[in-house]
Amino acid sequence: MELTYAELSSPGPARENNEDFVGFWQPQTADEKRSLGAVAVLADGVGGLSYGEVASRLAVETALKTFREAARDRSPQQLIEQMFSAANRAVYDKGMEDHGKSRMATTVAVVVLRNNEITAGNVGDSRVYLVRKATIKQLSTDHTYTGMQQKFGLISEQEAKTSENRSILTRSVGHELMIRVDVENSTVFKGDKVVLCSDGLYAYVTDSEIADIVSRYSPAQACRQLVALAEQRGTEDNVSVQVLQINDVEKVALYRGVAMYQESADPTSGYEIRPGQTLDNRFLILETISRSGMATIFKATDQKTNETVAVKVPLMQFESDPGFYSRFLREEEIGSRLDHPYVLKFIPVEEGQRSRPYIVTEYLRGYTLSHLLNSVRPLPEKDAIKLAGRVCGALVYMHAHGVVHRDLKPQNIMLCNDGTIRIMDFGIAKVKEGKRITFTGFTPAVGTPDYMAPEQVRGKRGDERTDIYGLGAILYEMVVGTTPFECENENPLVIMNARITGDPVAPRKRNRNVSPQAEEIILHAMERDPKNRYQSATAMKADLDNPAAVQLTGRCDRLQIPTPWKRGWKKALWIALAVTVPIIIFILLVLLIIHRGPAH
Repeated sequence: MELTYAELSSPGPARENNEDFVGFWQPQTADEKRSLGAVAVLADGVGGLSYGEVASRLAVETALKTFREAARDRSPQQLIEQMFSAANRAVYDKGMEDHGKSRMATTVAVVVLRNNEITAGNVGDSRVYLVRKATIKQLSTDHTYTGMQQKFGLISEQEAKTSENRSILTRSVGHELMIRVDVENSTVFKGDKVVLCSDGLYAYVTDSEIADIVSRYSPAQACRQLVALAEQRGTEDNVSVQVLQINDVEKVALYRGVAMYQESADPTSGYEIRPGQTLDNRFLILETISRSGMATIFKATDQKTNETVAVKVPLMQFESDPGFYSRFLREEEIGSRLDHPYVLKFIPVEEGQRSRPYIVTEYLRGYTLSHLLNSVRPLPEKDAIKLAGRVCGALVYMHAHGVVHRDLKPQNIMLCNDGTIRIMDFGIAKVKEGKRITFTGFTPAVGTPDYMAPEQVRGKRGDERTDIYGLGAILYEMVVGTTPFECENENPLVIMNARITGDPVAPRKRNRNVSPQAEEIILHAMERDPKNRYQSATAMKADLDNPAAVQLTGRCDRLQIPTPWKRGWKKALWIALAVTVPIIIFILLVLLIIHRGPAH
């Protein structure tokens, strides 16, 4: 790929220092351009933390160094993952040098250009655009709270630009030890332009204006025009932009496919699947998405449909576990009977064509509600209620088809980049007419302690009202900022017992900004006795769709504080046993001696 590159970074009219940093590198020889490609990196230091300018520069320099030193057989996506991982570790470690007193973070956008493809990766709100014949497409995803609001139709684009939440990031480089990167691939043609920019530019220059300027001017002139326009309009932030003009491309047919197919299998890997392999001559494994103690989830290409999918494969040691295997098959059986835009879609695979157990689902781009709450809590009540309403709509459908999820929690709700949601993980779901699954090991209750209904704690299977309780607990966390029974230094058993003996703290006692109507909805859903809850998801959704009409019944005044007797009783019981057991044993020994009489 032959390129013309230009960049410009300015402190802007309102700032003295520049917390943005940009960089570009490409090899000199044609062979290295084919095997490695070129890379552009842009970072915008987070102003709310210390040393934003240090974080952005360190991230860019680390990413470029990682790219230059990378193995030449790495795919662009692998390179981007490697660059972000190295940059994140470098910024995180730098921030922790002074016992965490110098915490720092930055947004980062990266583009790898190789042959006839570009691969864009980003964390944060710096953007990557592809401009083609005066049309513009955003390749990156804004990891901001207002970005999430826009996707889900909670606010307009204009409202997002003036929102007080526009600077709240849901992801950044260096803030946490682990990082999640969004990656997007695109085929490019001669004449296309690639633009990387910070929010100090695009917040004051519209996408159509960016497309127009980049299409009419050379890369260097376009950079000057864009920065000048943002400054004239009073941007209060640093302004940075990179423009890459693609002068020529060298097409490599099936470049990724060939590379993946030629990758040799590791003879020491046994029967475990790994990227580069093709599963059952259909699913080309591209990369590992996540790995738990029981299964690995891969990103793959379904070569039958050419669609990107997710493949969940259990670890070998669990394939022979009857309980786990039954649960695994049950998850697919339940998921396959559901067809709703807010429920994870399962891809059918003929049983006779599988060489081992695995599940195939649609591939989702986005992040979980749990990840959002890690960055923004509490959520604005209006947003929380709308999100809960969409989850409730999915429950209405699931319950109508006889499926009870039984493990609703933020980790199992995906917020997708296209503005939709998905309910995931049907591992402990049940079907009304289905048979009960037997699990190996001691399993007194199924579910997650923070969101379990009281009947689950007692070991009962639960019904539709169990999901209603779980959604109420999720809504509580969204609007209050804490889980309903959150206590410091308490183990899961204490949390589980608390919901049997009492009720959660009234939401408005923990957050006065919660409306009485939202509090009523939450407490109605979280009644300890299922008979007192909403009796259907339809009834709960009606209140979520029109909270202003919710009738207040004073539930907040009738809450019972959980009693600690269970924990105290257990402690007293152990003390009593410790004292009385030796005495009982001594008495039994004396009686035994007396019964036998003196020895002859």
